[in-house]
Amino acid sequence: MLLARINEKKAELEDLKQLRDLSANMAAQVQKLEERLSTLSNGAEAVATVLSNWHTVLQAINMASVKIPKPKSLEGGDATEISPDTLLPQPLVRIPVEQEHLQPEPAVNQEKEA
Repeated sequence: MLLARINEKKAELEDLKQLRDLSANMAAQVQKLEERLSTLSNGAEAVATVLSNWHTVLQAINMASVKIPKPKSLEGGDATEISPDTLLPQPLVRIPVEQEHLQPEPAVNQEKEA
């Protein structure tokens, strides 16, 4: 009877060790999931910021296209001389602020020529 009880406790101990190992593995997986969700949350916030700025960007484009002076052919009332290109707004162009990146380095160009 005592030997049976000892064997029963040994089996229970093995089950508890297995449960401990599985719990540690599950905790590690939940931790990794938390890190991935945090990254996903940060990415979603960045996307939300970009999307919230689109309204402002579109407003700026609209304001820029409205402020473009009309060609004289439209002001005179003669619609026969209007080309389809005249009715389109002028394209907006981004002007780079940092000129450093646009200019090639002299040392690199000399090495390529040699």
